[in-house]
Amino acid sequence: MLTIQKKTLMLVSALAVVGAMSLPLTVEAQTTIDQVTQAGEQRADAGAADQQRVEQIADQTDTLLSQFKTVTKVVDGLKIYNGLLQRQLDNQEAEKAALRDSMDNVALIERQILPMMTRMLDSLEEFVELDTPFLLTERRDRLARLREMLDRSDVTAAEKFRRVVEAFQIENDYGRTIESYKGAVTIDGNEQEVDFLRIGRVSLSYQSIGGRYTGAWDPETRTFVQIPPETYKSNVAQGIRVAKKQVAPDLLIVPVQAPTGEKL
Repeated sequence: MLTIQKKTLMLVSALAVVGAMSLPLTVEAQTTIDQVTQAGEQRADAGAADQQRVEQIADQTDTLLSQFKTVTKVVDGLKIYNGLLQRQLDNQEAEKAALRDSMDNVALIERQILPMMTRMLDSLEEFVELDTPFLLTERRDRLARLREMLDRSDVTAAEKFRRVVEAFQIENDYGRTIESYKGAVTIDGNEQEVDFLRIGRVSLSYQSIGGRYTGAWDPETRTFVQIPPETYKSNVAQGIRVAKKQVAPDLLIVPVQAPTGEKL
């Protein structure tokens, strides 16, 4: 009986010892689990931070790539624009070279053109004096003004040449027009006011105011001669009205120098 009590006491003691030994082991295990959990959480936080940094770097990379593409387009546009400017500069340089050549030749051209214009006026003046004597005062005055202009330093050579050519054009136009104007002719020693009728350069006739005298220019004698009134009086009067645009154009019979050299 005593032996059973001892055994029971020994068992209770063993259990107490085991219980006493198992309590500290449980606390230590719990501490280890907390540490592991905390380390895992720290690693998770570190991973999230790393992921955030990766995303930031990716965003920065996308931004830099977009900026690079934009800058590349700007650079390409600048290259095209610079090429255009370079072509314009090349053209301007070519124009400058041409202008320099022209300026170098200006003095030479002026030295050649001024004597030429003088000769042109000489020939035109001679032509006017030998031509049918219509509007002589007007035509001579025009030549005198042109000669005066040639001596002026404030008129360019181009303007002088234009005016001389214009005078030649005016003389040329006389050969294609019909005109009537007032003037005076010496008839029987007396100066008479008359209406002149010019038809191109082929005929220059006149009729006195009232129609008493009718005459025409004779190229052979280079004088005005009277013509039979019954022959040309009405036709010259009609031609004067046509030239003044008082009547419609019509067929006219006027005195013309015969090609055989016969007098009017």
